[in-house]
Amino acid sequence: MPLIIEGGRVPTRWAEAETKRGTLRPSDTHVRRGECISLALINNMPDPALEDTELQFFELLDVASGDVPVIIKLYSLTGIPRTDRGQRHLNSFYFDFEDLWNSRFDGVIVTGTEPHQPNLQDEPYWATLTEVFDWTKENTSSTVLSCLAAHASVLHGDGIARHRLPDKQFGVFDSARKCEHSLTSRIADRIRFPHSRWNEVRGDELTSCGYTVLTESAEAGVDLFVKKKKKSLFVHFQGHPEYGAQTLLKEYRRDIKRFLREERETYPTMPAGYFDAAAIRLLNDFRETAIADRREDIATSFPEAAVVGSLQNSWHSSAICIYRNWLQYLESRKTETPTFAAMDRFASTRSTLVDGGRA
Repeated sequence: MPLIIEGGRVPTRWAEAETKRGTLRPSDTHVRRGECISLALINNMPDPALEDTELQFFELLDVASGDVPVIIKLYSLTGIPRTDRGQRHLNSFYFDFEDLWNSRFDGVIVTGTEPHQPNLQDEPYWATLTEVFDWTKENTSSTVLSCLAAHASVLHGDGIARHRLPDKQFGVFDSARKCEHSLTSRIADRIRFPHSRWNEVRGDELTSCGYTVLTESAEAGVDLFVKKKKKSLFVHFQGHPEYGAQTLLKEYRRDIKRFLREERETYPTMPAGYFDAAAIRLLNDFRETAIADRREDIATSFPEAAVVGSLQNSWHSSAICIYRNWLQYLESRKTETPTFAAMDRFASTRSTLVDGGRA
C-alpha cells in the first residue's frame, strides 16, 4: 500500500522517485484515516542531510508497511540553524511545529541533529525537544528515537548521560539479539546496523534504569533498546538502520573535506565493515595524498566513482524487519488486538525480506 504524505506536501525527491517507479500515490483526501497508521516524522537533521533523511525514512516505511496504509506528517524542531534553502524546504513541505500539540499519532519518529554544545541541555532546541518527549508519552502508542534523539531522551527521562568515545563509532557492525521481543521477531540471525556517532550510552546504565536492550554489538555497543513510558513504547536506536547504501560514504567524504579545510585536526577514520578490499586500497592511497598535500581542492580527486559501485546495503533486511514489527505493534495497539493477529496483514511480503529482501 502506498505511503501517503499528509496534506499533499510531497517532498520533491520522493515525488521524483515515485514518478521514476511509475507508482501512483493516492491523495490523503481519498483514504479512510481510521484504517491508516498515522505517523509524524520530526526530522531535525542539518540542512545537508535533511532531504536525504526524509527520503531514507520514506523508502524504509514504504517497504516495511506491506499492505497496510501509512500516512505521515512532517515536522522539524524550532531552534535548529537553517540556511535559506533549508528553511524554504521546511516552509514548502513541513507543518508548523505548533500543529503537533493539537494532533495525535499512532507513532512518532524523532531524528537527531548535529550537536554544537558538549552538554545537550545547552542546545537551543533542548526545551522543545524534551516537551516532545513528554507529549509523546500521552499521545502515541510508540516513539522511535534516532541516535542523538535517543541520547537526549534517556538524559531527560532518567538522567543517563552519554559518554564521549575516543574516536568516531563509524561503520557497519554485526549485532546479536539479547532477548526475545516482538520488535526483533523473525529477524535474521545476522543483524547489521550502521553507526555514526562520537558518543554512547552504555548497556549497564540503561538496564539499571529499566530499559531493555534488544540488540548489541561487541564492537559498537548497544544498538536497539526500549522502555514503556506511560502510553508509549519508546524505541531507541544508537545507530541508523534507515541509512541508504551510500550514506556512510557521503559522511566520510564530508569529514575528509573538513580535514582538508582544517576544520578538524585528524584525518577521519574509514567506516568499518563497509568497503571491499579494492575500495580500501584506493581510499588509503587518497588518504596518503591528502595528508601529504593538505589542500581543499585535493577533494576533487576523491575516488568516489571508483568505489560507489561496490557498496551494498547489507543492513536493509534487518532494518525492514524491525520497522515492519514496529508498524505491526502500532496496528495492534490501534485495533486493541494481539500483536500476532495484526501481523497477518503484513505477511504477504515478510518472508522475502527476512531472507534478503528488497534492496
